[in-house]
Amino acid sequence: MSTSSSSSQSARPTATSASSTASSNANEQVRSRNSGSVPRTSGPSATTGATPSSMRWDEQTIQFSVNAWVFVIAVLAVLPLIPKNLSNRAYRLSFMGTACSSLYSLYSLYGRPRAWNMQGLQVYFQSIVAAKDFIYFIYCLTFVTSHLCLKFALIPILCRALEQVAKFLRRNFGRSTIYRKYLEDPCVWVESNTTTLNILSSQAEIAIGFLLIISLLSWQRNIIQTFMYWQLLKLMYQAPVTAGYHQSTWSRIGRTVTPIIQRYAPFLNTPVSAVQRWWFR
Repeated sequence: MSTSSSSSQSARPTATSASSTASSNANEQVRSRNSGSVPRTSGPSATTGATPSSMRWDEQTIQFSVNAWVFVIAVLAVLPLIPKNLSNRAYRLSFMGTACSSLYSLYSLYGRPRAWNMQGLQVYFQSIVAAKDFIYFIYCLTFVTSHLCLKFALIPILCRALEQVAKFLRRNFGRSTIYRKYLEDPCVWVESNTTTLNILSSQAEIAIGFLLIISLLSWQRNIIQTFMYWQLLKLMYQAPVTAGYHQSTWSRIGRTVTPIIQRYAPFLNTPVSAVQRWWFR
């Protein structure tokens, strides 16, 4: 009897402590429900941020939209049946659209300057000055700010827009029925003839430089624009992204013009040598 009574007495505190623990847990649950708190979990959140691939997709879509718009506007600008006012407006809008596209591409690739002082801007411009988008940006600014309307200057713009649009369509609409039926062959041709388009662009850019020199003899002359454009041609000759095409074109011009000068106009050797020293400096 004494043994059973002692065991029952020892079991009572254990049962009492268990019941008190259960009641305290129940009270805490009731308090948490009343206060509206939700227990936190260490797992991943339900909403995740945009992935880098989606960000790149957005940038590519924006670039495609702008370049497609530029291509359509540039085609309208060069068509002979378009009214002159509409053609001139489309001419300037083509350069403005390409300038915006190039500037956005530079921002996507290089970001903003780390510091907005002279040293920070100098470092930033040294990093982007040889980029193809920067060259096209300066190219577009040269003609947007000028009253001289050279439709011939739209050839590099058309080549750039056509190349960008074809590349985007090939990568993102390869399974589309409309693309396969109507656009696949032109896009394949553009991508397989990228070198030809770049050579055409370089030849047009050099020809525009000589047209600007000839325009100095007319009432539409712009000395500042001509000087800036020849500085840009010099940059195109030295920048790695365009040097190959421009150097090849200039070599062909030199092989054609140099014998003519030496045979019929030897007095031009001195000014030509001075120009060459400035060019290669």
